[in-house]
Amino acid sequence: MPARLILNADDFGLTPGINRAIGELHVAGVLTSSTLMANGPAFDDAVAVAHAHPTLGVGCHIVLTDGVPLAPLEHIPGLLGPDGRTLRPSLLDFIQALLRGKIKPAEIELEALFQIHKLQRADIRITHLDTHKHTHLFPVVAERLFALADSNRIPAIRNPFEPAWSFALGQGKPARRLAIKLMGRMRPGFEASLRLHQGRILTTGGTIAISTTGQLSAGTLAEILDALPPAGTYELCCHPGYNDADLDRVTTRLRAHRDAERNALITEVPRILSQPNAPSLIHFGDLGASA
Repeated sequence: MPARLILNADDFGLTPGINRAIGELHVAGVLTSSTLMANGPAFDDAVAVAHAHPTLGVGCHIVLTDGVPLAPLEHIPGLLGPDGRTLRPSLLDFIQALLRGKIKPAEIELEALFQIHKLQRADIRITHLDTHKHTHLFPVVAERLFALADSNRIPAIRNPFEPAWSFALGQGKPARRLAIKLMGRMRPGFEASLRLHQGRILTTGGTIAISTTGQLSAGTLAEILDALPPAGTYELCCHPGYNDADLDRVTTRLRAHRDAERNALITEVPRILSQPNAPSLIHFGDLGASA
């Protein structure tokens, strides 16, 4: 059986240009999955794109930092930034608060639940959960997400750890690679949560291209796809879109590179699919098909 590959675009719902790119790439056969931000400025437009493309897998991109919360503010004080109205403004701020015990697990669960319910009310069949900036690397976040996936009949969750074969390619900036290596120490906590929900919540063998976030080009994508093992199930995390006026109005460090990622998918995915023993493209809702 050939390898299975989920081609997932994060930030669905951030801008109309990102939504349009996701729809176009799915029609082109080079994107199978996306994760929708319940608090994204272009949420309604993303829902329309999702309904127009029913074969596109749509997960919930849980946002716990750098965004506008959906839960009542008085119930999630630990998640809020200095203004008391928005989520903590950076991943570092979130991590520091989490490690100092300022964020209660119940707050994480409540905010995530509000985001899940917003997608469900929009008639989105949620294929999986993942998190903005991979905050479920931390066991306390992962535990809450596994519990919510189980209770809301969401069949899968992103494995936020990069597999060894992908990390060994040496892609990405040194500082990011060091951070990924350090975060790898939290893998046992994620795996413990997975075992607790074994058979009910599924995941992949890891997420590739995490090292190259912000640097994913035709060249780096080609190197990753050519190194893909002949068996196993993996997710490729990407951030395609259009660098337009709408993107200028939102907070994101990925701007011009969204065009590069869109073009890389268009050129490199068809190339790898034309080769012998090409991977089978799936989305998270298909994970149980070959259990």
